[in-house]
Amino acid sequence: MAVPKRRQSKSRQKMRRGASRWRAPIFKTCPECESRVPSHIACPSCGTYKGRKVLEVDAL
Repeated sequence: MAVPKRRQSKSRQKMRRGASRWRAPIFKTCPECESRVPSHIACPSCGTYKGRKVLEVDAL
């Protein structure tokens, strides 16, 4: 079984752990209804994705 030959420095440990930090979700604006939507997701309020209707949304 492989064993590390040298101890990793503190800066290398922090660089590795820095990649797993929490990031705020990025939202796009829907061009049809101007609501905030996560990218690569059909808009839940109007049902459009990439300019075409993909979902039937019932009015509440």
